[in-house]
Amino acid sequence: MLRPVVVGMDGSRESLAAAEWAAQEALRRGLPLHLVHAWEGGVTPDLSELPELDAPRYRARRILRDAVERLGERCPQVVPTTEQIARSAPDALVAAGDEAELLVLGSRAFSGFGGFMAGSVALATIAHVTRPVVLVRAEQTLEGEHLPDAENHPSATTPYRDVLVGVDPANACEEVLAFAFESAMLRAAPLQAVYTWRLPYVEAAAEARARRAVGARAAKALTAILRPWREKFPTVDVHELTPEGSAAQRLTDAAKGAGLLVVGRRIRPARLGTHTGPVVHAVMHHVRCPVAVVPHQ
Repeated sequence: MLRPVVVGMDGSRESLAAAEWAAQEALRRGLPLHLVHAWEGGVTPDLSELPELDAPRYRARRILRDAVERLGERCPQVVPTTEQIARSAPDALVAAGDEAELLVLGSRAFSGFGGFMAGSVALATIAHVTRPVVLVRAEQTLEGEHLPDAENHPSATTPYRDVLVGVDPANACEEVLAFAFESAMLRAAPLQAVYTWRLPYVEAAAEARARRAVGARAAKALTAILRPWREKFPTVDVHELTPEGSAAQRLTDAAKGAGLLVVGRRIRPARLGTHTGPVVHAVMHHVRCPVAVVPHQ
């Protein structure tokens, strides 16, 4: 049975943009699309007759109905299914995400109020879902995934923008690279693989030589880890980048022209807390293109 692309809906502009991005991704992957909305009074049988639930129940139905209608206009090739889940938003999204091929959420970069994607819920969901999660901004459009046309106008028919992936050879990242290479292949887009490094303390007289040596080792390590993936995905045009500096800052800078950023999140045994790591936390705040967070052991 095919895993669906699942979208968390809360009626915000961000979740509608997430649904449109997810519909395109479902088309690219040949997967079903499933829209979910969570509210704790949702469909619990013993609460179904309470009149005070009429307003939130109607709002929940309207959120999903409006999303389906919007997708029918903008992506008629995809016919989504919908579901109301009678659980708190984080619990509902984690459960739905664990059964999905990927989970797509609207992202406000933790600014503003209202809706279940405002900061803590998105963070809690990403920290606990065992499948990839993609965060999408409200301003994301179909044209935004593509390069501008010859007259520098937005276009949905030009080639896709680059897929960018952060690589750490010191940690197992097969799931991250698999997602990044597949995403680039599906888009016929170039893949930029970025491995950042920092120069350890050395005497000033030896700094230039040490920088060249460390940079060369970083380039060699990146080439080695990518070699089997280049062979597995021979049609993907891969660019290897090994800049010096902070991974969070370098990825944020490189993502300014990208169509998708892919980063990894190590799965931790503890189920409490929101352990995403500093790089994931930074790109969730600052990167404007869709961000895929891929969990790995």
